[in-house]
Amino acid sequence: MALMTDALTWTLFAGEQRLANGAPTAVAAAAQAATRGDHEGPVLVFDDASGRVVDLDLRGSEAEVAARYAVQVAPRPRGRPKLGVVAREVTLLPRHWEWLNAQPGGASVALRKLVEQARRGDSAGAERKTRQEAAYRFMASMAGDLPGYEEALRSLFADDCAGFDARVADWPGDVAAYARGLAWGG
Repeated sequence: MALMTDALTWTLFAGEQRLANGAPTAVAAAAQAATRGDHEGPVLVFDDASGRVVDLDLRGSEAEVAARYAVQVAPRPRGRPKLGVVAREVTLLPRHWEWLNAQPGGASVALRKLVEQARRGDSAGAERKTRQEAAYRFMASMAGDLPGYEEALRSLFADDCAGFDARVADWPGDVAAYARGLAWGG
């Protein structure tokens, strides 16, 4: 049974040291090896897209673990793609319906265009929020006891890159570098 994952890459930490980064299959195998090694601190795997800790089942051989976390890509079915259109009720004032019906393609097309335009206009804010939340999750797991943690969080959510870098400068190198990468997308 393969695990389907939204993340393309994971990162493995043993204590405060980054041991591996890459495809889930490779990182799971490295995590299995790390749990058998003499590394200090807990062995944790993070989803690079969300900053969440990934709970792994590392029982069995290396091949079994690799197979368990191999990402399966479903083949595209033949024919037209299903758009997933869902019918729902919308309540508007009569003048709004008049305007929508006067648009090319009618009310449905106009509403879809308005929603897509609004989604594109807010993409920068949504991206910023996603990376802040990913960095926060990682920092809560790995850096909660480190000096300057609260100040680093304040800088993160204030979108203050220089302040963030100053707060994490004394943290262990791999922890600070990974937090920076999640926070600022690098």
